[in-house]
Amino acid sequence: MRFPTPLVQGTLVRRYKRFLADIRLDEGPEITAHCPNSGSMMTVAIPGNRALVSPANNPKRKLKWTWEVAYVGTGGDVPALVNTALPNKIVREGIERDLIGELSGYAGIRPEVPYGERSRIDLLLTGEGRRDCYVEVKNVTLLADDEPGIARFPDAVTTRGTRHLRELMNVVADGGRGVLVFHTARGDANEVRPADAIDPEYGRTLRQAVTAGVEALAYRIRVTPEEAAVERSLPVVLP
Repeated sequence: MRFPTPLVQGTLVRRYKRFLADIRLDEGPEITAHCPNSGSMMTVAIPGNRALVSPANNPKRKLKWTWEVAYVGTGGDVPALVNTALPNKIVREGIERDLIGELSGYAGIRPEVPYGERSRIDLLLTGEGRRDCYVEVKNVTLLADDEPGIARFPDAVTTRGTRHLRELMNVVADGGRGVLVFHTARGDANEVRPADAIDPEYGRTLRQAVTAGVEALAYRIRVTPEEAAVERSLPVVLP
């Protein structure tokens, strides 16, 4: 997925009130950008590190910038996608381009389809003679310096994410296919594990879901100032 407008470079000053970030542009003033990420952003919202923002094209929008990419890692040189409005689009593009082998061969893709009791599935894949495939996408950015290569999800307690796992288990029990895709949005990740220390209930439920037949996949995303795209598969490790 190519960014529709060129991203602008700056330095993160602070992230606050969940959805706000002050960023000092390399060529310009300090601005306040919309931060489209409701998580804790542990290990990615690091003051002093580089950041990339996009200009808003809606003249009525109060905040004229959106924080898209944070630079992370011990050297502050690894780009990580922080805009959680984009992973569904990136995974969909990856499916359409046949970059996610486990999800190839489906003729139809529909986003945001209601299912279960109170949920909407991120992507519903359909095809003649195939079980309907319900795909839930989760953006992964948590990777601590003392665990090189090990990305974890979630970065904050997520009752919503746990509910989605239970909904996927119900899909499988009813004869459908339930798939969880960890959209791993930083280039220094080599595997994905549950963040049991942050949300033990999510970790327990994830293991139960996999045992019940839910498929857990992880794909690393290549992030550049021009685009974000599926790069390669990663193992999901459930110790």
